[in-house]
Formats: sequence, structure tokens, C-alpha cells
Amino acid sequence: QVQLVESGGGLVQPGGSLRLSCTSSGSTLDHYAVGWFRQTPRNEREAVWCITPSGATTSDLLSVKGRFTISRDNANNTVYLQMNNLKPEDSAAYFCTAGNKCDIDAYNMDYWGRGTLVTVFS
Repeated sequence: QVQLVESGGGLVQPGGSLRLSCTSSGSTLDHYAVGWFRQTPRNEREAVWCITPSGATTSDLLSVKGRFTISRDNANNTVYLQMNNLKPEDSAAYFCTAGNKCDIDAYNMDYWGRGTLVTVFS
């Protein structure tokens, strides 16, 4: 059983950085694809970044490319989302998911965390 827990959210000013962490309190994550999604205040769900078990990464969200990166540390059973140069439009609830492969539709992932809130304000 995979139970995902996110951490690292908070309040930050524009241009600031945060690093989100996703860990599992159950099975290890090393053989799962892990995807980060965000739910915006407009109730839109966006696929942010995903990383495969082999470490390949993928994102279709142009607005975060060059600013956000995803990585995994299998020794610590953690997947990170490093977010730099944050903008107010990045404000959202960020949650991680795990599944057999990356998918832009969160409903196709098998396990979800509860999320962590990121607020970017001036």
C-alpha cells in the first residue's frame, strides 16, 4: 500500500523558491512513476511534472518549464519538486501521485496524496 505525504508548501513572495517533497509511508516509491499535479484557485487541475522509475522526466506545462524541476531520491524514498522564480499564478494546492506510468490525467494514477498549499503573494 502506498500512502503519499507531501510537505514543503507555504507562503512565498514572487521570485522566491520552494521545494516540495513527496514521501510514502507504505511501499517504497522507487518502482513507481510519481507525478506532481496542482489544483488552482480556479479549480483547474494541471499536471506539473512527472518522473519515471528510471528517472526520466516529463512535463507538458509550458508555464513551469525552466523554473520547476522534479527529481527523486530513492535512498530516502522521496520525490522532490523544486520550484524557482515563483509567480502568483503558481499559487495552488500541489499534490503528488504514484502509478505504473506517468499520465497527465491524475485520475489515471493509482495513489494520491492530500496535497500541500503554495501561496505566492506580493
